[in-house]
Amino acid sequence: MNKKRNIDTAFFGHPRGLSTLFFTETWERFSYYGMRAILLFYMYYAVTKGGLGINQTVAASIMAIYGSMVYLSSVVGGWLSDRIWGSRKTVFYGGVLIMFGHIALSLPFAKGALFASIALIVVGTGLLKPNISDMVGGLYSDEDRRRDAGFSIYLFGINLGAAVAPWAVPWAAGGFGIHLFGSQTNFHAGFSLAAFGMFFGLVQYLIDGRKYLPKDSLYPNDPIDHQHLSAVLTKSLLGIGGVGIILLILAAFGQLNITNVITLITIIAIALPIYYFVWMLNSKKVTRLEKTR
Repeated sequence: MNKKRNIDTAFFGHPRGLSTLFFTETWERFSYYGMRAILLFYMYYAVTKGGLGINQTVAASIMAIYGSMVYLSSVVGGWLSDRIWGSRKTVFYGGVLIMFGHIALSLPFAKGALFASIALIVVGTGLLKPNISDMVGGLYSDEDRRRDAGFSIYLFGINLGAAVAPWAVPWAAGGFGIHLFGSQTNFHAGFSLAAFGMFFGLVQYLIDGRKYLPKDSLYPNDPIDHQHLSAVLTKSLLGIGGVGIILLILAAFGQLNITNVITLITIIAIALPIYYFVWMLNSKKVTRLEKTR
């Protein structure tokens, strides 16, 4: 007699692990969009008003670069998860970097903290975003019809964090910050709230993840051997070196400015997806069904 397979329905008819990923992503989006809600103002407000006094056009350009690099970095984050760390560790490392990025902005260290924060959050989001989505899919078998509904619930968590953040973080920087720190807007109070948001997300991810996330997420799907890793590192260093040489040439001719940096990133943003899809569609590891999708 066939035994009926036990199906986890603890979270609105879905696996309990979905709630872990739901709230982790809710807090991550809360921290990210909360930070973005006030970052542009922080950059171009005058120093006397609590800002950095950056030219408004330059500040808007920095925001554009920021957004582009966040999504470009997800390619690297996905590779590190699949080949080296596994999705659960990669998501955790990404969350820690994001939290430290918000902490950097919450400290009064001016432009140095701004660029350190951008670097940390770009790398951290690249590690977290693609892999937490991968774990959502990993909660279900290929035959489980709940998968699409599970992703809809997960996306609601993203939208929930993104909807609340633009209200809460500006309130912390404005009304609450002014109440505590005087008449000028205290952007650092707002960035602190974003940091706390990511901290809460990490805490519940660690506690619940040990109980409810599948053990497969602890290991890479396609672990890389030392020989191939050396080749990848060599190519990566050559690529970084090439970008560095371009920047040095621009600097030598006095053309290293925000406009040309944006142009360079735009070229990379166009070239990288083309390379990625050509490589993916020609890979023997990608099945015919996966290629159609």
